[in-house]
Amino acid sequence: MTQVRRTFLKSVALAAITTGALATSAFAADVTLRLHQFLPAQANVPKNILDVWADKIEAESDGRIEIQRFPAMQLGGKPPELFDQVVDGVADITWTVAGYTPGRFPRAEVFELPFTMTNAEAVSKAYWELAEESMMDQDFKQVKVLGLWVHGPGLIHSKEPITSVSDLNGVKLRAPTRVTNKMFSNLGATPVGMPVPAVPEALSKGVIDATVIPWEVTGALKVNEMVGNHTTFGDDTLYTTTFVFAMNKDRYNALPDDLKAVIDANSGLEFSGFAGKQMQMDDAGPAKAAMERGNNIITLNADQVAEWKAAAEATTADWVAEMDEKGLDGTALKARAAELIAKHSQ
Repeated sequence: MTQVRRTFLKSVALAAITTGALATSAFAADVTLRLHQFLPAQANVPKNILDVWADKIEAESDGRIEIQRFPAMQLGGKPPELFDQVVDGVADITWTVAGYTPGRFPRAEVFELPFTMTNAEAVSKAYWELAEESMMDQDFKQVKVLGLWVHGPGLIHSKEPITSVSDLNGVKLRAPTRVTNKMFSNLGATPVGMPVPAVPEALSKGVIDATVIPWEVTGALKVNEMVGNHTTFGDDTLYTTTFVFAMNKDRYNALPDDLKAVIDANSGLEFSGFAGKQMQMDDAGPAKAAMERGNNIITLNADQVAEWKAAAEATTADWVAEMDEKGLDGTALKARAAELIAKHSQ
């Protein structure tokens, strides 16, 4: 971000903080941390993961830490700016999609490769372990990472039914990350990039014909009311998305040791697994709602899924070659991710 934009966002953040602080100044905590993210407060992730985490931090610190929650980009900026906001101190803690800044976290992309995921809890734990091995001092060195996770099975939500790969030809489709955009481009769709909060308006205005997101967020975005078809892949998963939950490093380092311990006790492998598992559990309600609306739930059989797997192989091969060119050994990354996923899927 430019210096002017940083200054502007910090002034917006200060105004929001001041407004919230007036009502609570009589009970001021030792430390106040601002948590900023892109979804509305009633969405599943803030409600069932971020608020749960924040409430635990407040309780286990005996009220010495207060977590102020700012949903839906209330501190200003756009979703792709969230990681830089936590680096720059515009916010103290942010939750964001790793792929909102394409190419910035190349190692994390290995978990987004087509048909890689088993379940969100296992893959989230694998993501955390691989990050400890190769990302914390590289991709995430500018922040204190609190959690890394993925969502449940990604699926296609479309205005027209999509069963075979050829049904994607000419379809304007929103995908969340660089890897998924590449995959759908290879499969014949026309990818249209945008953060997930922009999906409802894009569907309603015909900017896109389809989107790929997990079930859990379709309720908050009312996607089930805008499209009538949902393509699932049986026991397989077409894709998932990687998330980053991080804290400003200076703010963390400035905490006394006992408050650092509270943060640490609620961060890491187990929290990442919990967050992934919760996201997948939250798929059930919106999926049921779509069925109750009479929407067309398309479940591909094994032969149909095999066609999609074969067509998606080029995306994986291209990614491995690209990582090799960057000196990251894509083959080894893919193999290690698969090993860790298998370990946590047992």
